[in-house]
Amino acid sequence: MDDIRREKEIIKTSIIGIVANFFLVGFKAFVGFVAGSISIIMDALNNLTDALSSVITICGTKLSNKRPNKKHPYGYGRIEYITSTLIAFLILFAGGMAIYESVKSIVDHFKYGTMPEFEIYSIIIIAVAIIAKIGIGLFFIKKSKKTESDALNASGKDALFDSILSTSTLIGMLVAKLFGFYVEGYLGIAIGAFIFRSGVEVLKESLSSIIGNRFDKDLVNNIKNDINQIEGVIGSFDLILNSYGHNKNIGSVHIGVKDDLTSKEIQEIERNVTYLMFTKYNTIMTVGIYAENINDEDSKQIYNGVQEIVKEYKQVLQMHGFYVDKSKKLLNFDLVISFDDDKPFETIQKIKEEVAKNNPEYMIIINYDQDFSLS
Repeated sequence: MDDIRREKEIIKTSIIGIVANFFLVGFKAFVGFVAGSISIIMDALNNLTDALSSVITICGTKLSNKRPNKKHPYGYGRIEYITSTLIAFLILFAGGMAIYESVKSIVDHFKYGTMPEFEIYSIIIIAVAIIAKIGIGLFFIKKSKKTESDALNASGKDALFDSILSTSTLIGMLVAKLFGFYVEGYLGIAIGAFIFRSGVEVLKESLSSIIGNRFDKDLVNNIKNDINQIEGVIGSFDLILNSYGHNKNIGSVHIGVKDDLTSKEIQEIERNVTYLMFTKYNTIMTVGIYAENINDEDSKQIYNGVQEIVKEYKQVLQMHGFYVDKSKKLLNFDLVISFDDDKPFETIQKIKEEVAKNNPEYMIIINYDQDFSLS
């Protein structure tokens, strides 16, 4: 889906959510004031924040599609992550207010014996609101998958939480109506806790996106497989992708090529890689080159010996960029070390010492690569 169609789809979905939530706000607020039910009023407040979150989603989507400029050459795509963060704070506010007002309701009940009063019509309205909220939640989540929108996904999850919480409110109403037991404030606290918890989850997801998540492993594998299919590429390594919003990436990759290629031949391969990444993956890619020269017997023997040493270190995920310079007596390669190894440089030093024992005439250079996309 292109950016224009995606923007229209998100805005259309958000407008539907705004309209539906304002209807629910009116229904629940009316019933809550008539019945004197704090939990229904708080539920209405939560629906109001849902409507506001849809407004924020629309604004964030419009701003995120602004063209790059001199001040922000990477574009405005990351505004969508900020949008999700703002929605999370709205959810947290609603949850906190629900807990606060529910505690006040419990205090009033014990002081003055207040009990909410309910009529059949109010119970029917809340039941209808629950069904409507389930529909909104499922609709938002379905659209979020189609548009890959974190904001719509957050709103959809919140709506489904609301349907569960409204069900708790309905149970409280029936208990008060049929048995005369006061459970209103306690259910309100439960509602607030669930709302607050969902807000924390949304906040964690949005902040994680801002900090920078690991890219999907299937996507990484697909990219590497496509690059490896390009004529002249022996292998692809050190793939790094940085997200600047939906389907807006900048990255880098190293590719292995034969060491006897001309600069013109290498440039042609590099251009094919960058063209592939831009047209298929909408990614601006910088390509580095590893010259491969382990075809002769001496180099192969050295390579196999080093590989046997490296295999003994389970924290080493990959060895690549191997190059033997016989004239300069230089042995150079890269190691990808797992994040589980809290002392990667000590690991590299141990490997270096073992390799040096087997190849005393060579200077050993080992480059440390972080696990950006392997695991």
